[in-house]
Amino acid sequence: MLDFIRTRGRPLQLFLLLIIALSFVLVAVQGYSRFTDPAASTVAEVGRTNITQGEWDTAHQRQVEMLRRQMPGIDAKLLDSPAVRRETLDAIVRERVLAVAADKAHLAVGDERLARSFVSDPQFAGLRNPDGSVNKDLLAAQGRSVEQFEAALRQELSQRQVMQGLAEGALTPRSVTQAALDVLLQRRDVQLQRFEPRQYAEKVAPTDAEIEAYYKAQEAQFRAPEQASIEYVVLDLEAVKQGITVAEADLRKFYEENIARFTSAEERRASHILVQAPKDAPAKDRQAAKAKAEALLEQVRKSPTAFAELAKKNSDDPASAAQGGDLSFNGRGGFAAKELEDKIFAMQSGEVGLAETEFGYHVVQLTGVRGGQKQPFESVRAGIEQDKRTQDAQKKFSEAAEQFRDTVYEQPESLQPVIDKLKLTKRTATVLRTPAPGTQAPLASSKLLDAVFSQDAVKNKRNTDAVETAPNQIVSARVLQHTPARTLPLAEVKDRVRQRVVSQQSAALARKEGEARLVQLKQGAADAPALPASVPVSRSQTQSLPRPALDAVMRADATKLPAVLGIDLGEQGYLVARVVKVEPPALAGDELKQLQGLYANAWSAAEQQAYYNTLKDRLDVEIKAPAPPASAPPVDSQR
Repeated sequence: MLDFIRTRGRPLQLFLLLIIALSFVLVAVQGYSRFTDPAASTVAEVGRTNITQGEWDTAHQRQVEMLRRQMPGIDAKLLDSPAVRRETLDAIVRERVLAVAADKAHLAVGDERLARSFVSDPQFAGLRNPDGSVNKDLLAAQGRSVEQFEAALRQELSQRQVMQGLAEGALTPRSVTQAALDVLLQRRDVQLQRFEPRQYAEKVAPTDAEIEAYYKAQEAQFRAPEQASIEYVVLDLEAVKQGITVAEADLRKFYEENIARFTSAEERRASHILVQAPKDAPAKDRQAAKAKAEALLEQVRKSPTAFAELAKKNSDDPASAAQGGDLSFNGRGGFAAKELEDKIFAMQSGEVGLAETEFGYHVVQLTGVRGGQKQPFESVRAGIEQDKRTQDAQKKFSEAAEQFRDTVYEQPESLQPVIDKLKLTKRTATVLRTPAPGTQAPLASSKLLDAVFSQDAVKNKRNTDAVETAPNQIVSARVLQHTPARTLPLAEVKDRVRQRVVSQQSAALARKEGEARLVQLKQGAADAPALPASVPVSRSQTQSLPRPALDAVMRADATKLPAVLGIDLGEQGYLVARVVKVEPPALAGDELKQLQGLYANAWSAAEQQAYYNTLKDRLDVEIKAPAPPASAPPVDSQR
């Protein structure tokens, strides 16, 4: 064989090299295909666009951070539950659907409206500098640039226009409103007799055979899901921040360089006299207007107290003229024209001057200044230190993440090396294959759970690879004990099974007696015991009736009274009801108007939702992420 290779060495080497090269190409192509396949991480589809797991995780993390800023005391578990995460995904889908609809309808937002919305909307107050501009540092701390913020705001405003017509123009027919309010507020006097299973529990005694039969028929109710007890470590910005200190000099430097952030917005109060002269007016008209304004300015300078009277007689701005020219207090962006605003903010208190705008010439008097106070360094030091530590942590996170990944991979038998190297905290938990309601991040990550239940992690008890569970958060876990899914033996769950059988048989007895009582009432038996006294029942006065019973009572035919009906409530028993009287609602005046307004709002919301559902159907929206599971939350602790 060796002779064969030596004698034909060159051609054979070339042949083997070609085979090896082709193998590498095929492997690379397959790996690249898997890496670039969008379906691998797609959680929803809107038309021809996909929403990926990464987009979902990023949006949810941003939502969590925003809610934590607004409500510092909120339970973190509530924010990262599967149900709340699903709400985030639904919001992304809605945003994408409305964006497509706005684009198709050519709904655009101009620069002027964009600026007006930013200045006037209270939700952006924390992002505004005293001069009304965008605070770039705060945006940078959120990982966004001014351009990204403007693009997002422009998109949001254009999307609002999609639904604006329905929100503002919904018409609710008077007859429909009246009928709806009648149904909602109508009161019925009803005699009720409840047959509850607990009243019959002592009368049933299930046999072992009945218990075993129920167990075999309902084995799925007594299965324990696959689970794993794990230890895990988390590297995130908070962990990196623990090792960061900021020098006092750097804190003071940041304070001085960003003093606008720590200064309350200045507002100024001014009065003006407008001499109207549009920019497109003839030159001689504008010249005459300017001369008149200058003459009024001289009068004001000679007698500043006469300003209000002069404004009432001479101003071409009727709204402010009636108030003696007063424009009230306004911050940057609150005055009608930039030139007028610049003049007002350049003046000293009590000073008068002249400003030229597109409206004409303004004789201006500054009458008050408020705001503009600086917060002392000591009062904001803690916040600055927190911001600086966060910024430094963001810079160092990539380096720490690389060390984290290398360590858990190179020393896969234990998490202790990475804990010691990066000074992290070991945590423990018991997890299922799917995140449970109330699960706190990062255990809500399906990517992490997939890694935990992989064959290598379960069989060999090795560290999982570092898994990115959220922006700036990576996790590695190690399985301590794995328990496969199994059906619990009857001996272990016999008490639970017996309880189920007792409930079932008690409900059957309650139903049997309830149905017999119903027959008595319908036949009008003379010896039948009387029903309890009637009670008022309405949609707002439910008498603790279950929803099916309330619906049945309120839907009973009111043209044939008394109306007797029986309602099977399943495991909750049986209810006999006798409707003896119907009273229509008696509403008038302000109370009626308020309810009509509430109903109109509900009608508008329903129309908007129906239109949104139509848009989703047109775009073939598909949610691929599983619905939030209804299992118990994992047990999470720290050591």
